[in-house]
Amino acid sequence: MHILIVDGYNIIGAWPELRELKQVDFEKARHLLIEKMAEYKGVSGDRVIIVFDAHLSPGMEKKSSKHQVEVIYTRENETADERIERMIAELKAVNTVIHVATSDSTEQWAIFGKGALRKSARELKQEMEQVEKQIQQSMAERKLKKSASSIFLTEEVASIFEKWRRGEK
Repeated sequence: MHILIVDGYNIIGAWPELRELKQVDFEKARHLLIEKMAEYKGVSGDRVIIVFDAHLSPGMEKKSSKHQVEVIYTRENETADERIERMIAELKAVNTVIHVATSDSTEQWAIFGKGALRKSARELKQEMEQVEKQIQQSMAERKLKKSASSIFLTEEVASIFEKWRRGEK
């Protein structure tokens, strides 16, 4: 089993489009990260968990699942780093490979010590770009397959047929 644990606010701060969006609408930046990680999960098949610090949503720890991605808001006075380190200890097993996506160098050393592997924000961004290309390619193939069952018409012939359909000359 492969698990990807994402340090949510670290990735939002590191990816240019999310960092810009966060300046305008922080909630939309979080939602967009969740959507992107859902796409990642859909292509990779990995279990994906996003951890956000509680400092922007104080109180008890909150867990939810959006688009089959687990989202955790840490409890008050607990950092995402602390929660991630605890999760590694809980999830670590013989047949489990855990990657943690963060560009926090201190956290990277801590996760190495717990037995997980790190993925920098840049590496995750590059993987995400590959995922998006795969999705676009898959959709293009489906569209081609769907249109392959119909008769191919040149643009000129299609235009003539459209005029006929409308009763134009």
